[in-house]
Amino acid sequence: MTNSKKIFVYFLIVLNIPVLMGQLYPAGAPPFAKIVNILFLVSSLVFFIGLLRNK
Repeated sequence: MTNSKKIFVYFLIVLNIPVLMGQLYPAGAPPFAKIVNILFLVSSLVFFIGLLRNK
């Protein structure tokens, strides 16, 4: 895995933390949780499509 892909995976993991916390404890979710959730889903989609195109 290239260095840029590793950085992107770390970025997705960091984004996943508030998304997961918002799912486990919705009352404690920050006000920007919706934006983070959408950003995480779009970023994941882009990453997986990129992986499929490279193979």
